[in-house]
Amino acid sequence: MRINCLLALLALPLLGQQASQLRMRADLTFLTADSLQGRLSLAPGDQVAIDWIASEFLKAGTEMQLQPVPLIEYRVDRAASHLTINGKRHTVSGASTTKDVELRAPVVFAGFGDYTGLDVKGKIVLLFEHEANESEKGQSLAGQPRAKILAAATQGAVAVMIMPDPGRKHPTYGELTARRPRTSTVNQSIASQMLEEKAAIPQWSISEAAGMEILTAAGHDARKIQTAIEAGTRPSAFPLRDPMAEVVIKLQDRKEAVSHNVVGILRGSDPQLKQEAVLFTAHHDHNGRVGQEMMPGADDNGSGTVAVIELARLFGSAKERPKRTLVFIVFTAEERGLLGAYHYVNFPLIPLAATRAVINFDMVGRNETHTEESKGLVNIAPDTSNELNLIGCKFHRQYCEIVERANKNVGLRINAKWDRDVTFNVLRRSDHFPFLMKSIPAAWWFTGFHPDYHQPSDTVEKINFEKLAKIVNLAYLSGRDMANGAMSAR
Repeated sequence: MRINCLLALLALPLLGQQASQLRMRADLTFLTADSLQGRLSLAPGDQVAIDWIASEFLKAGTEMQLQPVPLIEYRVDRAASHLTINGKRHTVSGASTTKDVELRAPVVFAGFGDYTGLDVKGKIVLLFEHEANESEKGQSLAGQPRAKILAAATQGAVAVMIMPDPGRKHPTYGELTARRPRTSTVNQSIASQMLEEKAAIPQWSISEAAGMEILTAAGHDARKIQTAIEAGTRPSAFPLRDPMAEVVIKLQDRKEAVSHNVVGILRGSDPQLKQEAVLFTAHHDHNGRVGQEMMPGADDNGSGTVAVIELARLFGSAKERPKRTLVFIVFTAEERGLLGAYHYVNFPLIPLAATRAVINFDMVGRNETHTEESKGLVNIAPDTSNELNLIGCKFHRQYCEIVERANKNVGLRINAKWDRDVTFNVLRRSDHFPFLMKSIPAAWWFTGFHPDYHQPSDTVEKINFEKLAKIVNLAYLSGRDMANGAMSAR
């Protein structure tokens, strides 16, 4: 016992500042209170969270800014929305558009998103959802649906519809979520989209059966197409034979509103390097209420929010300021599609070219355990009480080498297993991803899923505050090293 105490005391000078479990417990108790009503973006409870975070950043000594994020909130009228092609009507789901759509246009097929030699101008593009040979090579950045849609829009397409890969070797995400015993999202038909995204075109999903019918009617076997594309024995994209699609998407309860990213800035101490920045990020919104039940979101993402605030306090009270500037951002509308983060990378407060690294916290307060979705698909250790997942290391190895060196003073077990995931789309599901899309070193710090994910049972009492404090301490050391020059310029 005396040896352990001595080791802990020796580590204190290396750590410098240390996170307070008591402070973070108090913060998280406030964020999950009934009065905040689950912090649904654009709802009054989330505005309370925004105001409180801003106040805490000011108390920590940062320059505080509220970055407006224009949003459009709407509900799709499912009964009035449909796709008709080759005389057959199909259901559209997950439609993303900011206005009603009534469209008649020919359809072209672009495989996994390859537009080489394909004229898509004025046409609807049909795509497979993921990437070629994804089960073997893992997910890349290019396979993200948003990238595929923007690529289609750039080439003049009028809409995109996405179907599941027919030859996939894993369940679709929809099939996974169907394993849950109850609904776990605020309302599947509500979405938000940034007003300034001028390149956006309507997008929706269709079932595998519908996609295969469309391809079959045009003389193609969907499974054989995928096999041939992955083997490189046929073009990835081609026009379909005479298909003309009629699409109707009707919106209701549409409104334009503004939420905010909350930003705190501590300027660097070096006259040259202070023009560069290291970011600590999280998101403040959650899922509001489902029926009469409130979704408190203690882990998702109250834990990440209080981690960023605690880091602002630690760096704000430190005797020495790092050379590079530190930026603390708590984004809005992550649950609606990472919208606050996408807005920031479009309108950064520190130039992206000068942004050296992003430490993103999302669900960093629990021990990872199996859920109904993960059983048989993910290897989870029997004891994860001291484990942290890092997602994004495969894109910027230097980033994680810095974290691993800092971890010698903290002693967490770091796991990169989610970088190999192709089933749960984890790579794309938090606010680090828009930064990765801009080639900025970024990783999602994540303690894993659990049965309380997106449930009313995600409460403060289940948070492992000792583990949360260790993660904050590791982020402090890692961020300090990155801000003092360990992270090289790109």
